Amino acid sequence: MVMDELKKRIEDKEVLVGIVGLGFVGLPHMVEFCGAGLKVLGFDIDKKKVDALGKGESYINEIGNDVITRFVREGLFEATTDMDRLGEPDAILICVPTPLTPQREPDTRFIVNTTEEIAKRLRRGQLVVLESTTYPGCTEEEILPILEKTGLEVGKDYFLAFSPERIDPGNKDFTYRQIPKVVGGVTERCTEVAKALYDHITQVVVVSDTKTAEMVKLLENIFRSVNIALVNELKVICARMGIDIWEVIEAAKTKPYGFMAFYPGPGLGGHCIPIDPFYLTWKARQYDVATRFIELAGEINTKMPDYVIERTVEGLNKHGKCLKGAKVLVLGIAYKPDIDDMRESPAISVIELLNEWGAKVEYHDPYLPSFRGLRSTDLEMESVDISPKALREYDVVIIVTNHSCFDYEMIVKEAKLVVDTRGATLGIEDAENRVIRA
Repeated sequence: MVMDELKKRIEDKEVLVGIVGLGFVGLPHMVEFCGAGLKVLGFDIDKKKVDALGKGESYINEIGNDVITRFVREGLFEATTDMDRLGEPDAILICVPTPLTPQREPDTRFIVNTTEEIAKRLRRGQLVVLESTTYPGCTEEEILPILEKTGLEVGKDYFLAFSPERIDPGNKDFTYRQIPKVVGGVTERCTEVAKALYDHITQVVVVSDTKTAEMVKLLENIFRSVNIALVNELKVICARMGIDIWEVIEAAKTKPYGFMAFYPGPGLGGHCIPIDPFYLTWKARQYDVATRFIELAGEINTKMPDYVIERTVEGLNKHGKCLKGAKVLVLGIAYKPDIDDMRESPAISVIELLNEWGAKVEYHDPYLPSFRGLRSTDLEMESVDISPKALREYDVVIIVTNHSCFDYEMIVKEAKLVVDTRGATLGIEDAENRVIRA
């Protein structure tokens, strides 16, 4: 029986795992599977990435060159751009981007294109798992019909499941193996086979089907989006009332039940929270359901860069300056602290707004020495060096990303004005006179 043979190969670690998309999701998955002793064949259309990996070079800060080199040398990992080799793996994980269109509708072309490439080589005894975040129903509505055209029967000849990625760049509190993997298959057999694979690298939580697994991922991120929007709105209210929102949150955290701390910021960033909720709002419209909480949260969060500019203008006015022509340093452009990931970073919107106001903008980020050619912007910039002398030359320093390596005491001491969007300067002497919270 096909399923029994595949499960035995998985349990005996004789399977070859294929991973399509070797980015911030695919590459960490490779590390875990290879670390568990399984062989991985990675696929990516970016030849530069594939060439770098072949040389043992990592392009993700959290994964060291030594890790890549070891797995390549041990014969556990190989990367390729050759999609004709998709017939080789016993299990194929789809870890490709799922952005939104300009109309905030799901852009699933990367999923569809990958599935079509798989379908051309699909064989009996293969497992296909979608890991990319998407709307409830996508696996069965978009992937399954393409694979069915091969004439192979799902759950009998091959197996199809959804298991949402839960990669959290920069999170040192939890290792991959401490974060359970949710798995839902098109059939019970599909679920069983997918669970057997992921059992090698973490705990597995089985749900009833792919739709449920897809909704789990959206709930996780919508929960965060709505609560961040709430605290962002409270931040604006507190500023008007002369109340420090960060002090309020720290005090509220002392309640041992019924409260979970979320923190304000300059807007949402990353590959999940700014995007995933709108996958559900789009799908909900097909069922004639209005997602008012989600839409309102999105509206509040996307307006936060404008609020940062508003507070910057207020601060400069108090110093007898206007934003037009002001020399501005944006401190940190990654979407969260201590990572080299700029996906959907609010820093992009902040910089673009500053440019529209006529400011002279530079940035400093040790994790991102340059950025250009991103999907969401035409901006091309290089990170500048900072020193006490350099800081004194700027009219205002805006802390957008609170990297732990920044010397905030020095920044507050030397800068003429600091706009702090992350609460990074709390408790620093003289911050009351030189810092504006935003």
